[in-house]
Amino acid sequence: MQIFRQPAAPDVHRLLNDSDLPTADLTSQNFEHFFGCGSKQESKGVVGLEIYGSRALLRSLVVCESNRGRGCGKALVAEAERYAQGRGVRYIYLLTITAAKFFEGLGYTATAREEAPESIRATSEFSNLCPSSSAFMIKDLTPNHANSADTKSRGEIGGQIFIL
Repeated sequence: MQIFRQPAAPDVHRLLNDSDLPTADLTSQNFEHFFGCGSKQESKGVVGLEIYGSRALLRSLVVCESNRGRGCGKALVAEAERYAQGRGVRYIYLLTITAAKFFEGLGYTATAREEAPESIRATSEFSNLCPSSSAFMIKDLTPNHANSADTKSRGEIGGQIFIL
């Protein structure tokens, strides 16, 4: 499985629209911190980050229906976490309506929305795109707390990341 940075904007929009996930706030600047799964020609899954210093919002995780259950989602989250850690992020937050159990399995913990730091509260995703009924979750990425979502071998060839 190939994981790569900056999937094509049309692929991101297609995948998110197909799953009824928000795209209204996406700009070309957002795609700097997006990852795709599959091939550069046709992404089968995507995930994005919004980075605010030592905090980040994990957003827009989606895998096309035909690729679900094959590890693409876990690999995307694991790569986003590694990328975030490399940029000094200590905590990743997310909002989800349907995938709380999936994220619990990756080490995320439900927390009260009132606990959100201001940088996360100020995002469109938190403030107006996701309903207040969404689960709000956090993961501590500090070395003594972080446990990778993907324990498989990982290789990199020419800037492309492969989960083996």
